Amino acid sequence: MKQAKLRHCQQADFGFNCLFDMDLTRTAYGTWSGGRYMHFGEPLGEERFVKVIQHAWHSGIRTFMTADVYGNGAADEMLGRALMGLPRDSYCLVGAVGHDFYQGERAGSKGYPRFTATQTPAEYAGYLRMATEKSLARCKAEKFDLLLLHNPDFTGYTSDKVWAGMDKVKEAGLTDRVGVAPGPANGFTLDILICFERFGALLDWAMVILNPLEPWPGSLVLPAAVKHEVDIITRVVDYGGLFHDDVKPGHQFGHQDHRTFRPAGWVEAGTKKLDQMREIAANHKLTMLQLACLWNLSQPAVKSVIPTIIQEVGAGARPIEAKVDELASLPDVKLNEEELEFIAEIGNNKGCMELKGANRSHTGAPQPDRWGIVPDHEVAAKHWEINPDADLACTHKTAA
Repeated sequence: MKQAKLRHCQQADFGFNCLFDMDLTRTAYGTWSGGRYMHFGEPLGEERFVKVIQHAWHSGIRTFMTADVYGNGAADEMLGRALMGLPRDSYCLVGAVGHDFYQGERAGSKGYPRFTATQTPAEYAGYLRMATEKSLARCKAEKFDLLLLHNPDFTGYTSDKVWAGMDKVKEAGLTDRVGVAPGPANGFTLDILICFERFGALLDWAMVILNPLEPWPGSLVLPAAVKHEVDIITRVVDYGGLFHDDVKPGHQFGHQDHRTFRPAGWVEAGTKKLDQMREIAANHKLTMLQLACLWNLSQPAVKSVIPTIIQEVGAGARPIEAKVDELASLPDVKLNEEELEFIAEIGNNKGCMELKGANRSHTGAPQPDRWGIVPDHEVAAKHWEINPDADLACTHKTAA
């Protein structure tokens, strides 16, 4: 049996009693927030970016995540600067490696290649250790509490040598835990299942997209996560900012804002769905973001939420610090089964988009983010009673 993954820290008035190491907490903050390294809203200036991270810690958020490719290491450095001087056992540090910006060439908006495309299998372990050590140096830390394989390609999900390399990083004392962070877009369902089946004994955490307006397809992997004792951290909890409740119909996004790639009408359609959930939030004295977080945390295996915290553009926009406070003050409220099902019915988005990863509709050579279905995918799908043709297919002419 996999060693039990116990949270060693108990919060009391923002103080901690820590034993050994620290696992992820219910709420987490990622360096893609603040618009500086991922284009959501207004990019924060350097000083404010650092101060928002520090504000998150002082507000009670105790898990912080970075990825080495963000800003070619700059996000690591900013996080290290923000956390400098704080007790190391007072926060959980999560890193992510996988995009080779050391030797690879950036392909425009597609970003840097995965290391599995720039290294030979014999070099995988060496690359992972090098990338981890460099990321830690930028973060001014000796080890990660969790290290994630970031946005793997097909090889990353299936290669024994990749995961042996991740295990060696752990054996070297550079991380206490390892996991997988699929992306950047939505999907990878069958690939996650294969990864759980093959490497579940090594995996402590996985990160998936999940929120009340996007239960599909992320929820399909949750039963397997329970079986393999893999805890789940969920991102995009805010659904592109809608659950922050300051993105309304007619909202003007910046020219480079990633949300401009969403289909036309998504704000209007999402707002109508949010309005149907407001009574539940009001009954529990919750904000809409808190409702989304608690809905996620009510799902099997989900133990942590990491919404994107966005400073929207405009002089009258709500301060990002207030959104941090809202996340940090997430109450310990339990939604009942009727409420959970009601929200899930409103947010049902099955078939609303083309998914990344293994997909029946993919033809031709595998791409870094999309590939065809192989026999192992078919076996995993059958095992978890998933029909790729019905459960993983885009059936909407227009996604909302």
